[in-house]
Amino acid sequence: MGQVLVGVDTGGTFTDFVLVENGTVRVHKVLSTPDDPARAILQGLEELGVGEGLAAVVHGSTVATNAVLERKGVPTGLVTTAGFRDVLEIGRQTRPALYDLRVEREPPLVPRERRFEVVERLDERGGVLTPLDPESVAAAVAALREAGVKSVAVCLLFSFANPEHEAAVAEAVRAAGMHVSASHEVLPEFREYERTSTVVLNAYVAPLMDRYLRRLEDELPRGVPLRIMQSNGGSISAATARREAARTLLSGPAAGVVGAAYVASASGFEQTITFDMGGTSTDVALIDGAITETTDGKIGGYPSKLPMIDIHTVGAGGGSIAWFDTGGALRVGPVSAGADPGPAAYGRGGEAPTVTDANVVLGRLIPEGFLGGGMALDVAAARRALGTVAERLGTSPEAAALGVIRVANANMEAAIRVISVARGHDPRRFTLVAFGGAGPLHACELAANLRIPRVLIPATPGVLSALGMLAADVVKDYVRTVMVPATGAAEVVDPVLAELADQGRADLLAEGLPDERITIERMLDLRYVGQSYELVVPYEGDMAAAIAAFHAAHERRFGYSDPAEPVEVVNCRVKARGLAERPELPRREVDPNARVEPLMHRPVVFAGADGPETRETPIYDRATLVPGARLRGPAVVTQYDTTTVVPPGWGGWVDAVGNLILEPTPEEGARDGD
Repeated sequence: MGQVLVGVDTGGTFTDFVLVENGTVRVHKVLSTPDDPARAILQGLEELGVGEGLAAVVHGSTVATNAVLERKGVPTGLVTTAGFRDVLEIGRQTRPALYDLRVEREPPLVPRERRFEVVERLDERGGVLTPLDPESVAAAVAALREAGVKSVAVCLLFSFANPEHEAAVAEAVRAAGMHVSASHEVLPEFREYERTSTVVLNAYVAPLMDRYLRRLEDELPRGVPLRIMQSNGGSISAATARREAARTLLSGPAAGVVGAAYVASASGFEQTITFDMGGTSTDVALIDGAITETTDGKIGGYPSKLPMIDIHTVGAGGGSIAWFDTGGALRVGPVSAGADPGPAAYGRGGEAPTVTDANVVLGRLIPEGFLGGGMALDVAAARRALGTVAERLGTSPEAAALGVIRVANANMEAAIRVISVARGHDPRRFTLVAFGGAGPLHACELAANLRIPRVLIPATPGVLSALGMLAADVVKDYVRTVMVPATGAAEVVDPVLAELADQGRADLLAEGLPDERITIERMLDLRYVGQSYELVVPYEGDMAAAIAAFHAAHERRFGYSDPAEPVEVVNCRVKARGLAERPELPRREVDPNARVEPLMHRPVVFAGADGPETRETPIYDRATLVPGARLRGPAVVTQYDTTTVVPPGWGGWVDAVGNLILEPTPEEGARDGD
């Protein structure tokens, strides 16, 4: 075996693997083991026969994400400046749902009895107003011990301007044997509530990630580097991920966006909407020439200021359960059947009707072709599960299944509108890149409803997140608040950016990146004086150009700008990027005369004008669709990691890199294999 790279994406239902060896790509899936995610990873590596020659494993972990969403992090404490104990409770005093009279905010991850104060005070520039009181530090450490705290977030007022007091407190807590996350190390940036929330998130999950990653490293062959995907679409070393676990909170979804951008670019599409539908949720993102990042993300309702890809998630996946609300309306999700017991069709004891069961009843999932024949689907169990919905609606199982699909599609359409129409983007300019285990089943219907003109199905859509991990650069983000007027700010920001760039280069060199593969991107957060929000613009040493870029960005984002208004620099940012040696997508010659023959024909149910309409539908094997091959709907394309549904009125072709491109086309005159 030659040099091997493996990407691993742990999902709610399946753990996906992409193995690249000498330009050859292999994919594999195993059922996830939520009680111990490492067990599924090690099982999959063993089944792939990975051993000698393994050069690196890049892993997208859901450990931190699930710990926050399920409130299963470690007992965490908070140490802060006297008078700021309740900043997590006070927040921004904004209502998450303005017109909901019964809305309840998420309770803080650190309850009040585990939040402690120390006597000290700095001004906004880091000047000492009140020296740090050692007795208050000792009292806080003793109280933390008594409270049974395992991990501590230390966040003192204005420590981003002067970390001396905070570093002393952190050292005292470490000496007491507790895990520590200090804000000047995790996020040296202003905005007290968001900074505190971010460092608390890190403290809440870091010990879990530390334990999990150490076990995984111990089980891997000695010397094999383990890299972890971050929320910003880059990877970091396992050592960094153990220390800064909050950077991995959107690990898997971010890798999917990177993978989608990678394969779409290979086909010449730079404006895309990514649609990742898995077993428990759907993640969507918009790429308008470049992946969009944000520093205003939330995880489980808790703000995080760490850079992350701008992804919108809804609880709609293959395992999402159909149910009726108190008004009798059919709903789908967000509760999922997960991996155990899973949908009824999995034959593992599940009885609740799910989206997967609906697709089985409609004939869109081929029972003997699921996971390449490695897992048979129980059609009778799926029909029994959908029968409960049909009985409530007074209709057939097929009509009930179509209803479940419509409701799930509506949830996913709403998510796509949030990241496109609601932000001023016209979906008609974009290509929908569908992936995940269930994305290609629903993509064409979603695109038709949103008037998206084109759907791209990658060659390995069910494991695209794992492929994205192998295509991801090594990325490190650095930020420092400066808060100075933009005019004449160069003498302040240039030295800060130079220092951050040197730190980024040194950190990447320490991780084994060669100097010639390191690039440094410099950015500034700018705003009009008096505003409470900033926009990030690139900075290449010309402050006038950066200010002009800010005015233009403000015009695009908010519909107006005022070049006469004074501008200030809030933060300096540096992104240190170690360029990855991406696996090459093999290109083959396109044969315009290529014809394909279906494996078989099967009855498949689609929505007709008067209800469910059964069509005799050709079933194709994706492996036989060579570049240049064309097909027309209705059709179903099966492959190991997913199934693609081409509805009536759609058709497509396979391009040189193996991507399946689907577009609306007149149904009349269509012939199988055309």
